[in-house]
Amino acid sequence: MATVGWIGLGNMGGPMAANMVKAGHVVRGFDLNSEAVSAAAEAGIRPVTSIAEAVDGADVLFTMLPKGEHARAVYFGDHGVLAHASTSTLLVDSSTIDMESARALHDAAAVAGFRFVDAPVSGGMSGAQAGTLTFMIGGEASTVTDASAYIEPMSGNIIATGAATTGQAAKICNNLMLFINLAGAAEGAVLADRLGLDKQVFWDIASVSSGDSWALRTWYPVAGVVPTAASNNDFAPTFTTELANKDINLAIAAAVAVDIPLEIGEHVQQLFQRLIDSGNAAKDCSMIVKLVDGSLETTA
Repeated sequence: MATVGWIGLGNMGGPMAANMVKAGHVVRGFDLNSEAVSAAAEAGIRPVTSIAEAVDGADVLFTMLPKGEHARAVYFGDHGVLAHASTSTLLVDSSTIDMESARALHDAAAVAGFRFVDAPVSGGMSGAQAGTLTFMIGGEASTVTDASAYIEPMSGNIIATGAATTGQAAKICNNLMLFINLAGAAEGAVLADRLGLDKQVFWDIASVSSGDSWALRTWYPVAGVVPTAASNNDFAPTFTTELANKDINLAIAAAVAVDIPLEIGEHVQQLFQRLIDSGNAAKDCSMIVKLVDGSLETTA
């Protein structure tokens, strides 16, 4: 049994930390959102009121934060992780953040004498709850091995990606492909409907043919076909448009840094932005289908 510090108890971090409790670990959790802390406490996580309390005596610290700016704020400064944790504490950042921030965290942790890995996840809220997330872990090989032992109760797959920041690189590239596939599924589904195909018949064909993708099988944006899809529930979020827009913008920024054009990715980002501008930032990102079928009025 380990003592686990946890910072970030939102839609992903809360269920992930709860799975650590189920595995028998003592988890001390910190979040600025009081509702998230209350929900975590009901799942057996011990609430603390500061970063310093979260890291005190911890064998491992996990952070699950929205953006790079939040990760920097948590790790750096007089009240941050690096100022208060023992260097014996293994640091694991599972946030999805920009490459520059990921590099800054690695570099600062190394200078301060910490073991640190970037370990973003794929699998969404359902995967966080079920303990079936895929972890992509970048860092020193021995540190990745140590982190993997702690990660096991939350994971379905643990994949070492290589050197520092490669976990973030893998996550950014994977999500870019996911959102492009989602847009393709939306366009194909609407076109199939307008051409007179039954929605189930078309899905049955696409899911075993060259049009197949994880997005088609899991997030199909037409209601009544795939049970796990948000389209069955008025696009209540499994992955919000706001977060999808953040992630695809991370890919676009990374591509600019290495001089790679992402013309398709940039178009999908524009679709997400149109949803946000129409007041649907908190809806599921698969709601882009409504931009294809014309049922949502937005400013192009």
